[in-house]
Amino acid sequence: MNNHNYFAVDIGNSWYKALSFDRGVNSEYNIPNAISLFDEEYYEKPYDDDDVVFEENLIVEIKSQAILDKRELFYIGKAAAKQRDVSLTAFNNQKVDEDRTYILLFGLAAYHAVLMGDEESDIHYTIDQLAISLPTTQYKDKKHNFKQRLIGTHTVIFHKVPGIPEPKELVVKIHVKDVIVGAEGACAYLGLTRDQETLGIKDNSLITESRKGIIIGDLGGDSVDFVGIKNNKPVASVEGEPFGINQFIDNIIQKVSKNELYKFDSRSELEEKLIAGQSEWYVEPFAGVRKDISKYIVPQLRALASKYLERFDRVRSSSNEIKGATRYIAVGGAAKLAKRQIQEAAVKWSERGRPIDLMFPEDMEKLNVLGLMILAKMNQLKKEQENNVNFTTVKS
Repeated sequence: MNNHNYFAVDIGNSWYKALSFDRGVNSEYNIPNAISLFDEEYYEKPYDDDDVVFEENLIVEIKSQAILDKRELFYIGKAAAKQRDVSLTAFNNQKVDEDRTYILLFGLAAYHAVLMGDEESDIHYTIDQLAISLPTTQYKDKKHNFKQRLIGTHTVIFHKVPGIPEPKELVVKIHVKDVIVGAEGACAYLGLTRDQETLGIKDNSLITESRKGIIIGDLGGDSVDFVGIKNNKPVASVEGEPFGINQFIDNIIQKVSKNELYKFDSRSELEEKLIAGQSEWYVEPFAGVRKDISKYIVPQLRALASKYLERFDRVRSSSNEIKGATRYIAVGGAAKLAKRQIQEAAVKWSERGRPIDLMFPEDMEKLNVLGLMILAKMNQLKKEQENNVNFTTVKS
């Protein structure tokens, strides 16, 4: 299993979280879900290439059967987030149908290939197993089409690459051999219960609790996915719905802009402050002027927490398959950001006689991508076992 390359990506509405496992070597990446059209006319050439961080200046051109427009150049990730015309995700976006999904995905995989490879102008990177997620609302109908669009060879051309001679381009060919698509939330359960190395069970207590029922609430940027687990298997009838932290992030940005005269470059800039903790909850609209913005953040996180628990209660009340569930698990980067407010809101639910005792697991913000990596390895193992059986049958 260690002789293959695995690439797992949780394509969130705020961030793309990726894990790679290349012949035994692990890597991890997080980039904002942001793209922006590149325009040569407005490009500011750096005075010195040494001042340019490649990750923050990713400009890509994608040639692939997966996308419609193969001529445009795009800023992606942190580079896009700094642009005035940055394109963020739309509410209830359809990931399989949008070019941005493939632009960001292939761009991120190619960036990893550049870091892993030598400094040649043409790099080939083979992904034996690509594991990728979809919200539960899109998983059933879209997973087959998604897989077909991802398998094959995709070319990524990086432009304005620092540290190399003109024309400052790097060509990366990504060869995707096999794809497995996982449902958000269900992947988090895999990440909770399976070991990354052995793929065996690492938490028997959760397996035992699943006999009565487990509800996982995966809170993301624009969606919350509830997955019911019964007898160690996902319950398909528990669907997600369009609700997430981005609407509350946008409210904070608008209030800070209006009242403190400070404009965030992007959602990711504010999210990085939230992740850093309350000591970083300030802005500097002018040099030497520091403004506390916690008065805008806390009410929005409280509102998010309240609505999140309301949806948890609705799901546990409406699903016959997981009535009597004994364990509720909060998952996702947004749930981690609002952990304190969710815990405070849960006290009120207990006072009403309808307790929602949530578990906040370690690495809750990346459980989906951890589960996807396990899914990729298990899929490769299954493939090898099937090949061995076929070989043995032919030989006999």
